[in-house]
Amino acid sequence: MKSTRERILQTLLGNPRATISELAEAVGINAISVRHHLTSLQAEGLVGAEEERHGVGRPRLVYVLTEQGLERFPTRYLRLTNRLLDQLKETLPAPVVNKIFTEMAADLASGVKREARSMNTEERLDLLQKVLGEEGFSIQWEKQGSQYHINEITCPYFHVGQSHPEVCTVDQTIISTVLEIPVEKIHCVLRGDTHCTYVIPDLKEQNSES
Repeated sequence: MKSTRERILQTLLGNPRATISELAEAVGINAISVRHHLTSLQAEGLVGAEEERHGVGRPRLVYVLTEQGLERFPTRYLRLTNRLLDQLKETLPAPVVNKIFTEMAADLASGVKREARSMNTEERLDLLQKVLGEEGFSIQWEKQGSQYHINEITCPYFHVGQSHPEVCTVDQTIISTVLEIPVEKIHCVLRGDTHCTYVIPDLKEQNSES
């Protein structure tokens, strides 16, 4: 049976940027005990804390695994990925690196692009939710006025993106390829926002204007 601290680390692996109350609920202990374990894990360099704005009022503290914390798990993908990308960027010009990410993402989306053409906006957004979910993203979409907002609640590239923000091209390209329109990013977790948010117009309204 896993120890409490191991369960906290495991929870943060699947739910990065969790609060103390969220960890307490997931692990099944009270918030005071969670705080005690987090203090110890922070001292060991396995967990970090960041302030996150959540509506009005004071920012709340959320907890994330550090690179050292991630490497406690069997996979060491983060260190390898960062080394590969470091080498790639040292070898190739920046426009070529960006093109590689863009073409890779477009290829991922090409399989559903034709299927999406017969769908309305909200059906396409549901399809995007599935496609990005298969890549490790957790997204939610909502309509605000004549626009749709796509919120990425979790991102599988978050830790890689801290050193190599070029990876953000992947999800943005998948979204724009499936929808067949440019999308605008208005929030980005790498800039300190709680999550990444993309804005798109209502495709039906856009088509009626063209």
